[in-house]
This record gives sequence, structure tokens and C-alpha cells, in this order.
Amino acid sequence: MASAESEARKALNRLRRATEKAARELEALRGSLEHAEGSDFPADTYQEVDEAMRLIMDFSEEEAVRLQEKILHAGGLEPGRVRRG
Repeated sequence: MASAESEARKALNRLRRATEKAARELEALRGSLEHAEGSDFPADTYQEVDEAMRLIMDFSEEEAVRLQEKILHAGGLEPGRVRRG
């Protein structure tokens, strides 16, 4: 694997982990504030941010698949024909 592909995989994994952590922290914040603020809690805003987090997670998954296919293709393998054991 070339250095650029290795760095891309590392960066993608860091992005995925950071997004997962941010989603957990957002949920913790939501739980705390929702309980404390009651009806004043901006639920719609939190829903929008949660959807944005999901978009980032979906993006990272799609990029992981795309990168894997590119690496396999560069190695002379067809992505759909590789079996995991």
C-alpha cells in the first residue's frame, strides 16, 4: 500500500472515531440540558446537529468502501471477489 493510501486510511479512521465520540458527547449534552431546561430545550436544533453527525458518519463509511476498492484494484484484485474468512 502506498504511503498516501495509508495516510488516507489513518485519517479516515481518525475522522470516524472523532465523529463517533462527538455523537456520544452530543447525546450526553442533550440528556443533561434536556433534563435541566425542560420545555426551553432547543430540540429542533439538536435534531439538526444529530442529522449532520449522521451525514458525516455515512460519508466516512462511503469513503472507507471507496478507498478499499481503490486499494484492491491497485493490487490487481476485484473488490467484489474478495472473501473474508
